[in-house]
Amino acid sequence: MRIHFIAIGGSAMHNLAIALQKKGFNVTGSDDYIFEPSKSRLDKYGILPKSLGWDESNVTSELDAVILGMHAFPDNPELLKAKALGIKVYSYPEYVYEQSKEKLRVVIGGSHGKTTITSMILHVLDFYSKDFDYLVGAQLEGFDTMVKITDSAPVIIIEGDEYLASPIDRRPKFHLYKANIAVISGIAWDHINVFPTFANYAEQFSIFIDTIEPNGKLIYCELDKIVDDLVKSTTASVEKIPYRIPKHEVRDGITYLIPQETALRIFGDHNLMNLNAARLVCAQLGLHENEFDQAIKSFKGAAKRLELLSSEGDTNVYKDFAHSPSKLTATIEAVKLQYPNRKLIACIELHTFSSLNKEFLQQYEYTMDKADIAIVYIDEQTFLHKKIIPYAESDVQLAFKNDKLLFFNKSEKLEEYLLGLNFNKSNLLLMSSGNFSGMDLIELARKLKI
Repeated sequence: MRIHFIAIGGSAMHNLAIALQKKGFNVTGSDDYIFEPSKSRLDKYGILPKSLGWDESNVTSELDAVILGMHAFPDNPELLKAKALGIKVYSYPEYVYEQSKEKLRVVIGGSHGKTTITSMILHVLDFYSKDFDYLVGAQLEGFDTMVKITDSAPVIIIEGDEYLASPIDRRPKFHLYKANIAVISGIAWDHINVFPTFANYAEQFSIFIDTIEPNGKLIYCELDKIVDDLVKSTTASVEKIPYRIPKHEVRDGITYLIPQETALRIFGDHNLMNLNAARLVCAQLGLHENEFDQAIKSFKGAAKRLELLSSEGDTNVYKDFAHSPSKLTATIEAVKLQYPNRKLIACIELHTFSSLNKEFLQQYEYTMDKADIAIVYIDEQTFLHKKIIPYAESDVQLAFKNDKLLFFNKSEKLEEYLLGLNFNKSNLLLMSSGNFSGMDLIELARKLKI
């Protein structure tokens, strides 16, 4: 098979390209920008484009298919050439389905927890040396790539994103996988540039349920009222399997599942709910609850999800992917409940389209109230780049309904403030789907006064 990737540098795109190349396909690709780690990883596998930019000559009638990434535009010259030649054009989720339609497909959907649930399932299956394919939204320890597609594996575990499939396919990705076993972890409005109302956003999950194969399984969080109501109202021919927080105890900063007394490396109600979702999926794949618990003991967490950057004495520093209101609330509550006797300094960087929208910003009200010191950071360059009128501190305080909240728009000022605090018996939680303007968080953690 000869496959050409338009916009090969994307996170999922370059991983799919590598997976197909490892499967024996002849893979080529193009992009106008390729950043690390995509660049080095494509180079390692011999499929890094020789030059940047789009070139119609990359697309010939010898190609079997073209896979189109979200980064490209509908008028991309390579895309137009492929259409003119009648070459089949796929989005990457569409092609993942094409490669897995004879397999058992497990699709993890939800506004939050997708990556962690998927990672837990992969960890457990790998622990028992099961043969499986996967697509996950983060680089996991012990896994070479974020996508694996083979001919031999009977099952594929897919993190099902609700964002759009491609510039010319406006369906959410998770609608295209046609799950045999589906998970919905929760529903909280996001991606307002695509789904302008909450009703429109929630509707996508209703459609997702309808895409489950007849007599398939739907594993869902019954503690999320929106999800629970949605599942109860569906007429889809699926078996409904609810989950909630498992019984547990927190002792000396360690969470134990009870009555088994299984010590975990993760913590927080949201992660425990994720664990139960993963446990139910693994049960459907033939693993007993005791087998799951034995394997999950060694699970350290998905990358950037309550990732421990530093631990010294009574001070921990965490990095977390949280950026939406629901994720922010869950992460702050998790750290505060795990360490009730420590002060919590929580800082979130806002930089996504949704979080910088002044109307959507109101969704953050009260989300940081459980932090002892609450900080919001927005790089002033982000306002300029997105052509948004900059917020004042009072705007952010009003939206968060927190007049004690601190606001910074320069990374050096934020770093100066944090380094001036005493972190004895305190935890620092740094939350963002970005990178805090390139701030070295490991070095910051090392310099804190403890």
